[in-house]
Amino acid sequence: MIFRYLPRSLKWQRKGPESVVFVNGKFYNDTKLATANDFFFTRLHIPGNITNPLGLNVTAVNVNNIPGLNTLGISLALIEFAPNGLNSSHTHSQAIEILVVVEGTMYVGFVTSNSDNRLFTKVLDQGDVFIFPVGLIHFQLNVGKTNAIAFAGLSSQNPGVIIIESAVFGSNPPMNPDVLSKEFQVDKNVINYLQKKFWWDNNN
Repeated sequence: MIFRYLPRSLKWQRKGPESVVFVNGKFYNDTKLATANDFFFTRLHIPGNITNPLGLNVTAVNVNNIPGLNTLGISLALIEFAPNGLNSSHTHSQAIEILVVVEGTMYVGFVTSNSDNRLFTKVLDQGDVFIFPVGLIHFQLNVGKTNAIAFAGLSSQNPGVIIIESAVFGSNPPMNPDVLSKEFQVDKNVINYLQKKFWWDNNN
């Protein structure tokens, strides 16, 4: 692979005496130094911990744990749910998501970014597929009586994730309660309560 075939989104960054290419959060590595381990990952057979408050475990398979994905524009996630487990409202700023249900029954949906904020939802069973457009708020809830499993394919090596409640109420340092109180039109005591809660990170 040579530089002229890399995506237009690349940024040049000076590091020491030589220029390197910065690709969606990662430096471009010399392919001559790659080994088979740069294209390998072996944790998806290990059950994740779904005993947390969300009843959820997400195992990401992206450029952070498979360096060989750099510049390839794809990644994967294994999502495991306890009964009533929730992958809470979040967005991927850099990726479309395609979800495939392997086991269980899920209620999923996304909200459009238009002024009407349309909600698109569907109940998915084993073998069903659903698409979440890039950047839109979406969620997945296990509505079955047993554990559920899904795979998510994402159109970025490093899709990024913003978990809505964590970003708003769990920011560091905390957002000014006056801002949130006016924004959500609730008493400031409600905001103070929400900011003191522990917001579970639903992505590993």
